[in-house]
Amino acid sequence: MKLSSFYYTVALLMFLNQFLVAQKKAGSAINLTLEEAKVYALTKSYKSINAKLELTQAIKRKWEATADGLPQVNIGVNYQNQIEQPVNLVPGEIVGGESGTFVPLIFGTKQQANANITVSQLIFDGSFLISLKAAKSFVKYNKELHKRTEQEIKRDVVNTYAAVLLAQENVKIVENNIKALEKNLDETKSLLQNGMIEEENVELLQVTLIEVNNQLSEAKRLERTVKQIFNLLIGVDIDQDVLLMDSLSSLTVKSLDDRISGMKFDLTQNSTYKLSDQFTKGSKLAYVLEKNRALPSIQAFISYNNAAFENEFTFFDSSTQWFPSSILGVQLNWPLFTSFGRGAKVKRSKLAYEQAKNNFEETKQQILLSYYNARSDYQLSIENFLASKKKLELSETIEEKNQIKYAEGLATSFELRQAQLQLYTAQQQFLKSMSDLISKKTELETIINNKDKS
Repeated sequence: MKLSSFYYTVALLMFLNQFLVAQKKAGSAINLTLEEAKVYALTKSYKSINAKLELTQAIKRKWEATADGLPQVNIGVNYQNQIEQPVNLVPGEIVGGESGTFVPLIFGTKQQANANITVSQLIFDGSFLISLKAAKSFVKYNKELHKRTEQEIKRDVVNTYAAVLLAQENVKIVENNIKALEKNLDETKSLLQNGMIEEENVELLQVTLIEVNNQLSEAKRLERTVKQIFNLLIGVDIDQDVLLMDSLSSLTVKSLDDRISGMKFDLTQNSTYKLSDQFTKGSKLAYVLEKNRALPSIQAFISYNNAAFENEFTFFDSSTQWFPSSILGVQLNWPLFTSFGRGAKVKRSKLAYEQAKNNFEETKQQILLSYYNARSDYQLSIENFLASKKKLELSETIEEKNQIKYAEGLATSFELRQAQLQLYTAQQQFLKSMSDLISKKTELETIINNKDKS
């Protein structure tokens, strides 16, 4: 009985624990406006974190290049125990032996140890300053890359945020359509029972209801998928409950500001332009660096060494005699001939620089083309939105009229079905036009690099 009580208690505690965890999860929803979602993604998203790590690595590389020109200190400790000492043969007459014979002798002690410290300083190196400039250029490139990554994250957050809202609105609309259809179906069945209509009218409504129920299942599946994509984008668990505080209509109204189309476009402020420009400068530095590798390098150094020789390991005894030595010197290295390998590297780096310049010119034209297309697409999205809104209003009016006519027996179920299908299509087109408007405005802002609005 005691054992059974023990198991019962454990099971109860486990159940309570799971219940509390579930309650905690249920109450831990994250509420985000669009602006809050952008900030959250810039802090928590995997893409943002990796971009920051890349920038940090670039800064460390710059310090690596700087450190090459600063004093270098190296400490070395060496211990040797000659388990079997090497034997040398010397002429026998040296030690009083017969001429032509050799006597084996062992020179030196069995054990030896030495410690040394060397301090070196670069005096001149034709490639050092260029390497330092290249490292600084690499940092600038990564800073621009980080900025562009942030722009891309903001753009993706806006588009995905709007996609989630669209999916949610779609579910609501389809659910309302189902309610209206079910009401129509109930009324039609009553008319059929009273012999006022044919059975075909009921069957047509049933077909429409089946189709719209399938739409609802697909809409809910899409809503769940888009939510998970959004969570992944901003850097939270895909099953985390995130509540979006802005509405699709409010974001659409904010996007109906075509003043951005009239803003002056400064090509040099575009993030892609800055990246390409910085890459071209880096290619030029790489070319100059290869040319400067032909110059000599001069390095000064001072070295201090202390050595001891014993047959036993007594190096830490105070009686052990150590023999110091020191060297002060200057070292010159000048690569005079490399079998034309250096010349090939210089030519290759020059070609790479020419290629970078050519790509930069192409990039500028591509950016201008992207700007013109984005501006045109944004204007078209405004027109599509206004047209879709008007079409939806007309479709709602037509459907309402057909509902009245159908109830009065002046319209067939086929005519009502056509009006309903037209309304459903208009609803989908209107939702899509709202999402497209938000997306096209965001794309244009990204190209312009409109910091106040992106």
